[in-house]
Amino acid sequence: MAKNKDIHNFILLFQSEDRPGIVAKISDFIFRHKGNIISADQYTTDSEKGNFFMRVEFNIDKGLYNKDALCKEFIPISRSFNGRWNIHDKKDFLRMGIFVSKPGHCLNDLLYLYATGELRAVIPFVASTYEEHRNLVQQYELPYHFIAANKKDRKEQQLLYLANTCDFLVLARYMLVLSKSFLRKFSKDIINIHHGFLPSFKGANPYQQALDKGVKVIGSTAHFVTEKLDEGPIISQQVEGVSHNDDLAALVQKGKNLEKRALADAVLKYVDYRVIRDNNKTIVF
Repeated sequence: MAKNKDIHNFILLFQSEDRPGIVAKISDFIFRHKGNIISADQYTTDSEKGNFFMRVEFNIDKGLYNKDALCKEFIPISRSFNGRWNIHDKKDFLRMGIFVSKPGHCLNDLLYLYATGELRAVIPFVASTYEEHRNLVQQYELPYHFIAANKKDRKEQQLLYLANTCDFLVLARYMLVLSKSFLRKFSKDIINIHHGFLPSFKGANPYQQALDKGVKVIGSTAHFVTEKLDEGPIISQQVEGVSHNDDLAALVQKGKNLEKRALADAVLKYVDYRVIRDNNKTIVF
């Protein structure tokens, strides 16, 4: 245990056009800074004209280099490949704000993961249009804000004030659409859970849409929020088979479990720096 206290763990996320020598340069950078690679994942869309993505987790003895020093010294390498990148220190937890409406199953699941230590994040607040979530949230000793937003008055100034204390937001079944103005002012990642299997069944009542179409599989989708409703890059999806015996209530009940699983999967991977955005897609290591 004492040895672990003397080590810093870092994660490098890197992307660029694919060229020879990227892996060698990054590995050499870590070696020259007396680091040890713990895990490395890479992916290329095309080995000749594609884009390259990499996630490397490595450790360095405490006191040799901090995050800022590593970032400064990595700049020449990134420039040589015209890459986009970031180095993250695993001890620095991301700050995750939660917006939620009346459905509480996803909120419950995230709070449980937080309490057990599986969700390695700081939760500065939970904001909801539903007052009755207060007791649940306060059981976890987290700040709770009841904001009586609705379609006619979305209270976005209040929401933005809270959101600006966070690194990213999670919409855990938040039933109001955030405006383009809010998205532009916040300008950070927002993860939403859609209770349908995108790109099918966008918008409201996806389970009714699925029932009307007679599908044999339903699903839920965790995705990044963009200005186009339900069209952001997909992070995680979960599916389950259904039959002609399943009515709307059965689809909704099955869907709740899918929603919890998809959102938890997306958030856990995001806070562990396993998600790279690539235009309208994601690379998830």
